Amino acid sequence: MNAPLVLLIAFLVGAVPFSNIAAHLTRGVDLRTVDSGTVSGTGLYKVAGFGPLAMAGVLDVAKGAVGPLLAGTDRPALAALAGGLAVVGHNWSPFLSGAGGRGISTAMGALLVTAWPGTVLLLAGMALGRLIDQAGFGSFIADLLLVPFLGTAVGAAAALAGAAVVVPMLIKRVVGNAPPAERRAQIYTRRLLFDCDDTSVA
Repeated sequence: MNAPLVLLIAFLVGAVPFSNIAAHLTRGVDLRTVDSGTVSGTGLYKVAGFGPLAMAGVLDVAKGAVGPLLAGTDRPALAALAGGLAVVGHNWSPFLSGAGGRGISTAMGALLVTAWPGTVLLLAGMALGRLIDQAGFGSFIADLLLVPFLGTAVGAAAALAGAAVVVPMLIKRVVGNAPPAERRAQIYTRRLLFDCDDTSVA
């Protein structure tokens, strides 16, 4: 399969929002309207519980592996880029008007094909974060360690695969999600009401 088609498929498959689909099918909820608006496993667990979370989690991991598998082991740079684009699709899904998750599960799926020790590191970061009740912090530390760890433990090709998935994950941590238009309107209305209340009291 030619490289542009591999990359396109990787992005589009990565963009399928399984967590949001599961939330909609089981609870009729759009995760973009929950908390920060991040379409994530954490949000799905809050609204639908463990069963839908497990199903969506497996699918999110699997979709990350599609592009690298299509690229093949003989094209490591293409496989790395395909994994990165799957994470980009997940984090800024065109099916959710640019919203999405943080890409951890999708990155793990990509790394299972391109540099499996990276998946172990990301899992360890998540597990440590859960243990200290700081899941986001544990994952963030794993993100920061991913490229140097893979470069030292595996080699340059693995470090490239790690960089391809970690860059969109770190960017998403910084920029987050903008709430959908209808939620922006609700927030704006609440702020107006709150401001009016403050003014009347003053």
